[in-house]
Amino acid sequence: MSKTLFTILIIVLAGYHIPSNAQYREGNDLQTIISEFGNKIKKDVEDDNVKGSISAVIVKGDQIIWSGAYGLSDIDNKTKADSTTIYRTGSISKSFTAFLMMQLVEEGTIKLNDPIEKYLPEIKELKGYSNATKITFQELASNTSGLIKEPKLKDAASGPIEGWESKILQSIPKTSFISKPGQEFNYSNIGFGILGFALSRAANKSFIELVKERIFKPLNMTNSFFVVPENRMVDLAKGMKHESIGEINTKSELEHMGRGYKVPNGGIYSTPNDLAKFIACTMGYKAILKQESLATMQSKQTPDGKYGLGFFLYQDSTISTVGHPGAVAGYNCSLLFEKESQYGVILMRNYNRGLTNLGLQSKILLQKLKSL
Repeated sequence: MSKTLFTILIIVLAGYHIPSNAQYREGNDLQTIISEFGNKIKKDVEDDNVKGSISAVIVKGDQIIWSGAYGLSDIDNKTKADSTTIYRTGSISKSFTAFLMMQLVEEGTIKLNDPIEKYLPEIKELKGYSNATKITFQELASNTSGLIKEPKLKDAASGPIEGWESKILQSIPKTSFISKPGQEFNYSNIGFGILGFALSRAANKSFIELVKERIFKPLNMTNSFFVVPENRMVDLAKGMKHESIGEINTKSELEHMGRGYKVPNGGIYSTPNDLAKFIACTMGYKAILKQESLATMQSKQTPDGKYGLGFFLYQDSTISTVGHPGAVAGYNCSLLFEKESQYGVILMRNYNRGLTNLGLQSKILLQKLKSL
């Protein structure tokens, strides 16, 4: 794939109806904006001097209108990154968990205001749990459950993926409340872990299989995984240390072997091209979830109005965007879209910090694109 900065690439998302390209010929302004965006990322990767990479795509509706990649995805093999390079998505996984929840709501398997104890009675072992602190699906998905961010269980975030449910059950008695459910926003990784387990119990099927069958498969996300197959490891970006030159992040290597309970809240591997399909779906294309459900996910669900169901809601005087960041050892990602203009951007990096602020640069780009 050509990475020429002054070329606008049109890549058809498999399975989508694609309108005429003429609809998106916004002239040289579009080309200039995107070229400047690509140039900045390229320079930042070079100046970071980590010997890592950033891969990116820009979406308009159900099309990828540009893709670019800069740096090395695998320093050992001198592999150059592209938009099909596999990265860990981190907490972008939470958006998929909430999406699955809404699918189960639509089919009547659960209700948003169902207490979790209906399907996961073990939740009663939470520290401080009582009739006054019952937690619902909606509260878990909106981070208003009142739960702490991480359980006080040693090695909760380590261990093989096959044992993640066991780690959830071990973590529950080591998890307490910061506030009463429904009162305030408190970002909780263990909350989303419990949510994924409860969805699995309600549907009577493995959480991982549910996501594969209900989201990955219908969206043709063939490069998205919870465990990267052995024959695809060559496409996986190696997590790098951001504070040194050319040094692999050993913690990221260990986490490929398993990350304990952190599956529904941070377990997905994907590519920019695949996440573009998810953005298109959440903007209303490829209808595997009703518009009403998408609107609910992307509406204010917290007292401060900053979070929906599995999505952060960003708003200022110039633009309103929806998305989610992700950060785990050796990886940093951002998924962001502006529904009115139908533009979206995905940035995926195989090191944690650098000159490119992924979320901020995505927002600045969307502001410019919306103004066209």
